[in-house]
Amino acid sequence: MEPSELRYSAIMKRLTFIFRSLWVMVASPKMAKGKYPRVQALRVSRCRGVLLVSLGLTAVFVVLLALGIVSLPIKSLVSPTAYFNQIGHFTPVTAPRRRATERGIEGLGERGKQWTQVLSWEPRAFLYHNFLSKEECEYLVGLAKPRLAKSTVVDGKTGGSLDSEVRTSNGMFLSRGQDKIVRAIEKRIADFTFVPVEHGEGLQILHYEFGQKYEPHFDYFSDPFNTKNGGQRMATMLMYLSDVEEGGETVFPNANANFSAVPWWDELSECGKKGLSVKPKMGNAVLFWSTKPDGTVDPASLHGSCPVIKGDKWSAPKWMHLGEYKV
Repeated sequence: MEPSELRYSAIMKRLTFIFRSLWVMVASPKMAKGKYPRVQALRVSRCRGVLLVSLGLTAVFVVLLALGIVSLPIKSLVSPTAYFNQIGHFTPVTAPRRRATERGIEGLGERGKQWTQVLSWEPRAFLYHNFLSKEECEYLVGLAKPRLAKSTVVDGKTGGSLDSEVRTSNGMFLSRGQDKIVRAIEKRIADFTFVPVEHGEGLQILHYEFGQKYEPHFDYFSDPFNTKNGGQRMATMLMYLSDVEEGGETVFPNANANFSAVPWWDELSECGKKGLSVKPKMGNAVLFWSTKPDGTVDPASLHGSCPVIKGDKWSAPKWMHLGEYKV
């Protein structure tokens, strides 16, 4: 017998038992005669009616449940080995994430085992392992290579772009929803962050070569120009599209955490040891929030990209706003 048939048989047996038990309780009219006064008999009759209606509704629901027409919501279970971090301490493994195919999300290639690490609560920062597949990383790099230009920073006085030595990488922007693969990645980001796709800017692809860096900065805006479209930037999903042999870490100098508690501490550069740092690994992604839960900006979200010492670094930040970002 198939597992589904066994499940259906067990449900029907339980339903039959419940029906018989309730029928014995409410279906005998003799219990309300002679032995009880008229008022009590009326109460028994009303209770009998209520129980019979409840029994009927229960029977219909159980049959629909057995046939798979309806389903019960099931809470996701957190691994027993997971535990919350305390202030100043690094949090290891939390509950594993489902594969993209299990979540009904199309993508490119096969991702490895997905799982999450809590990096910090001040700022709120989380590391997603194998968020992208190798093929997706290579695809994004391939889209960017022909269109790379020197990266700029936001001019706080005009809201426009400005060349600056604090940011020495090369980069370009993809259009939001540019193609099927980009849309799949954007949908995955929305599912993991619970921020609608429409609140996000287009993906930016960045390339850091030897010595290139981005000094610590905030992703939220302090000028009135850039918040007109979508409001304040509230979160960033930073995806790593390549490994980096040495350097290139993402560093949070203001994080309220034990910097040396990360498992990769001995592999960090001197710059990486000046804050809570994440070593780039192809396919991994860091989600950090530039705003606090009450919507105010979070100074602890200060972050930067350490200089690349050996190899080169490809990354893709996705900025998300409080409201819909019109493109």
